[in-house]
Amino acid sequence: MKKMGNMMKQAQKLQAQMMRMQEELGGKTVETSSGGGMVKVVANGRQQVVSIVIEKEVVDPEDVEMLQDLLLAAVNDALAKSQEMVSSEMSKLTGGLNIPGL
Repeated sequence: MKKMGNMMKQAQKLQAQMMRMQEELGGKTVETSSGGGMVKVVANGRQQVVSIVIEKEVVDPEDVEMLQDLLLAAVNDALAKSQEMVSSEMSKLTGGLNIPGL
C-alpha cells in the first residue's frame, strides 16, 4: 500500500510540474518565415498563432494564390515548430516516457 501512496504522490507532483510547464510554454514563441522572409509567422507553446507579418512587396492582387500559399506554409511550419518545442520540453520533464496526450 505504501508503494501505491508514493506512486500517487509522484503522479500528482508530475501533474503539477506539467501544468507549470504548460503555463511557461504559453509564453514562449517560435518564429518562421516563407518566401525568403516575405511572410513571417510567430506561434506560442499553446499552438496559437500570435502574429503574422506580410511584406508589402509580396502582396500582388493579380497573384493572390501565391500569398495564400506563403501564408499556409509559414503558419503550418510555425505550428510544427511550436509542437516540437512543447514535445522537447515535456520529454525533459517526463524523462522520455511516452505519456499519451502529451
